Amino acid sequence: MTIEQALADLSSVLGERLTRSASDRALHGQSESYFAQTPPDAVAYPETAEEVARIVTTCAAHGCPVIPFGAGTSLEGHTTPIRGGLTVDFARMNRVLEVHPEDMDAVVQPGITRQALNEDLRATGLFFPVDPGANASIGGMAATRASGTTTVRYGSMRDNVLGLQVVLADGRIIRTGTRARKSAAGYDLTHLFIGSEGTLGLITELTLRLHGQPEAISAAVCAFSDIGGAVDTVMATIQMGIPMARIEFIDTETVNAVNAYSNMSLPLKPHLLVEFHGSDLSVAEDARRLGELVEEFGGEGFRWSTQAEDRNALWTMRHNAYFAILASRKGARAVVTDLCVPISRLAEAVEETRADIADSPIPGPILGHVGDGNFHAILMIRDDEPQELETARALSARMVDRALRMGGTVTGEHGVGMGKLDYMEAEHGQGWQVMGEIKRALDPQNILNPGKVVRTN
Repeated sequence: MTIEQALADLSSVLGERLTRSASDRALHGQSESYFAQTPPDAVAYPETAEEVARIVTTCAAHGCPVIPFGAGTSLEGHTTPIRGGLTVDFARMNRVLEVHPEDMDAVVQPGITRQALNEDLRATGLFFPVDPGANASIGGMAATRASGTTTVRYGSMRDNVLGLQVVLADGRIIRTGTRARKSAAGYDLTHLFIGSEGTLGLITELTLRLHGQPEAISAAVCAFSDIGGAVDTVMATIQMGIPMARIEFIDTETVNAVNAYSNMSLPLKPHLLVEFHGSDLSVAEDARRLGELVEEFGGEGFRWSTQAEDRNALWTMRHNAYFAILASRKGARAVVTDLCVPISRLAEAVEETRADIADSPIPGPILGHVGDGNFHAILMIRDDEPQELETARALSARMVDRALRMGGTVTGEHGVGMGKLDYMEAEHGQGWQVMGEIKRALDPQNILNPGKVVRTN
């Protein structure tokens, strides 16, 4: 049994949709983050679930690793084929199959991106709310249990996927869940596969929960002298039941970077960026009440707008913050951290992390989804300074220890991949061993995205 034999057998099935070109392999072996480029032996472009099943069955017969690939926007090396094998790119499985406006759900293929899905839904008055920042594929978002800027109101992928079609390691095609909004029928297999990062099966279809497009949207921005005031404002906002659609935090270093990158002129202080969804009256009232809290907790420069161009500029700036931070240090790559703690501990966690980074020789601006206690430090390193990677890893390890000490998690939204593998036992204890047992039960040959999420021989 060899990888070469698996590829030879699949070549007759897929024809030109199985490629071994150097450029295609290189594209599927690189990472958005700091991981070394590791190309697969070949890339397949299936068009149906049955083709995916044929691919997996053939690879299983020859012990060939199979790595699913969406848009390639992940940050923890999820799609890196560290043991070679075949990358399965879902770019050609990118259609909206069904939309049920009256039930507010849709059935889609995994390769469609979130922006393309929402463009398709525009005429229905519905939208899919999960926004991780990047224009990620819906299948990849489910596989990593993605969340993002809108999670504080609409939830993560865990809350917005009703059912799946999945190809298992033995080639069986199964369906999990239904279009019903709840069920008590047996094990919750849908949520077993959400967040499994392609290690238990390949997602070939998703049934999604949709939401009504808001009548009105308002966005606001304000500055604070420190993170404590910003977090206290958020906690008070949540406790008062003010319904935020987004509430983001950026520190002073991030403000400096985005000012230069996006031609903004924000004061060099920590900021909150907020968005409200609702009616014309409700978003105005929500903004007014938030403004009062901002003033109470020492914020300044509070301003809000319902103008689309103002909102688009604000959130384009936030979505481009990662690239702005990279641009602030020429030739840098990023070790992107991703921690989540109870909101009451967020200010403490950020301030301790900020002090830790300040004592190090590398920069690391901080930003995050303050409404759910999730924040990121973008630790910038240069390849010509090899000791910087070790510094970044040490900083990241201390951040993980801090999050766990505070009752948090080692990753709020990026997932495990390879980057967080070493921390899983510390968070889950024997629960991580149970994850490994599930992996071995469903994929005894360890051909599905090996080396991710759990340790396997």
